[in-house]
Formats: sequence, structure tokens, C-alpha cells
Amino acid sequence: MSQNNSLESLGEFGLISRLKDIASQSGKSLSDNIPVVDSGDDAAVVSFGTARVAMSVDVFVEDRHFRTDWSSGIDIGRRSAAAAMADICAMGTTPSTLLVGIAAPGETPMNLIREIFTGLAEEGAVAGARVVGGDVSSADQIFISITALGMCPRKGITIRSGAKVGDIVAMSGRTGQGAAGLRVLQRGLRSPRTLVEAYRYPIIDYTAGVRARESGAHAMIDISDGLIADLGHVAAASGVVINIDSTSLDLTEDLISAASAFGIDPLQWALTGGDDHALVAIFPTADQLPDGFRVIGSVTGIEVDSQPGVSVDGGPAPEIGGYSHFG
Repeated sequence: MSQNNSLESLGEFGLISRLKDIASQSGKSLSDNIPVVDSGDDAAVVSFGTARVAMSVDVFVEDRHFRTDWSSGIDIGRRSAAAAMADICAMGTTPSTLLVGIAAPGETPMNLIREIFTGLAEEGAVAGARVVGGDVSSADQIFISITALGMCPRKGITIRSGAKVGDIVAMSGRTGQGAAGLRVLQRGLRSPRTLVEAYRYPIIDYTAGVRARESGAHAMIDISDGLIADLGHVAAASGVVINIDSTSLDLTEDLISAASAFGIDPLQWALTGGDDHALVAIFPTADQLPDGFRVIGSVTGIEVDSQPGVSVDGGPAPEIGGYSHFG
């Protein structure tokens, strides 16, 4: 196989683009269901008669997304469910239903699988979502697939492409905590505890997406791969430049102290670290912000010969940014 056609050379979003072209040709004459939001956003939205359903699927692989020596089964289940449901929240609605597939080696202790499933159910309950079914299979390592669904309002779905010049950018939650916790664990440490716990599973306000939509948000996204990387998707979809004000990012004392210990700029974690699942929404004005959101930047116009993208403090964003599945 040519290196130019490998998954490593294409990257996650290059692969998605290739597969999206194929998917766009499927089932056109076989279904009356109407895609309201197609592939390319946090979740797809499909119209079933008078109902609109947001749906998203996420895959979690042992030793890639979690390690059983770092996290309990409960933590793994909660982390997986939270990541899946955050995509539904980013559409301006709340998750209601989870379908779960679990594959594992035959020698896996039943107690571990029971704990993972318990964590999934517990985190689902936090958001008001219920596990209604799924599938099991054997595999060489633990593999979890979660399909999350949520009912959408007939009007007002919030997607990535609505950002406008002059809008403000606001965040619910923090970034950098999960990335810092991962570095701590990689060094064989277990503290600061707040960072380790942030990596094991994020704490998400599952009402934030609905409240942002009801407050008039123009666009929204779940920060799963890093603030710069994910806002880059909003910028590209909206055809704008998004400027992040680094002084507005909430850097905790534990984050700053851990960065100092490892000789890292804490802003690197906050700007490029993933797994926190903060919600970023684009609003027309700052006085429309719902509780729990704080301004972190603005949407600017595009100058001649420039491209949509993300800047930091008015200058170029760091070249290294965001998680890459095949990098």
C-alpha cells in the first residue's frame, strides 16, 4: 500500500473525509428519513417524521483510550459514556439513550466488565440517559462502542457552521486537566489528584448545551481533541478566524504546578490537551451568556489571502495542537 494512502498519512479527518464521500451516496432511494445535519458535526441529526434525533457513536480501545492499571472499571465506563454524551450536548440538546457494544478477551474477569457497564449506566443517569441495549463479542483487548441519542427541538439545532464575525467565544468547563493528568500517570505518579481524576473521567454539565442554545448560541462544539484543534473545525465550517485570549483560560494551581514540575508551559495543555470535554459556544454578545460560561475569545473577519482558522492572542496558534488518532 502506498504510504500516501495509509491511515497514518491521511489522519483521522482525512479518513473521515474519504469515508464521508462514500456514505453520502448510500441509501438515497431506500429511506424516507431526512438528514437534517449530516456527517461532519458533533452528531448527526435525522428527521423521523415529526421527530428529530441527534445520534453519535464513539469507540474506546484499551491501551489507546484507557488503561485498566490506571482506572477502575467504573471510571472507564463513566469516561466512555461522558465522552459519547458530550457530542449530543454540543448539538444543543440532552442525551436520552445509550446503546453499548463491548468486546473483550475471554479471560477478562467478569467483575471488570460488570464495573465498566455499571459506570456507563451511572454516568448515563447523571445526564438523564438510559442504556437500552447493545452487543457483546470477543476481542484481543477491551473495546467499547457507545451510540448516544437525544431528541432535538424542531427549531434551533446548534451546529458548527453558525459562527459570525463579531461573535464572542465562551466556554463551560476547563481544558488541559485531562492532558495534565495523563502526563502525571505516564510518569508513574498519582498526584495532583485533581488532575488524575480529571483524566480518569471528566465532570460535565449536561445542561450546558441546552442552556447555550436557548440563550441564542450561533455555534457549538465539544472540546475532545484540544481547544485549538476543535475550534479549528468551527472556524473552517463557519469560514471565520477565531481568536483565543489565553489570559482568559482557567489554569488551576494544580495544573500550573504540574506544568512547572515537568518543564511545560501550562498553556500548552490548556490549548492542545484533549479529554476534558468542555463545551465551547459562540454567542452574539457577552450579555447572552448562560450561567457557567465565560468568555475566552472572539470571532474575527478574514483578511485578504488568509484562511479560516484559530489564532491565540492575535498571533499564530501553536503548530502542535490536538490529538491525532493515527499520528
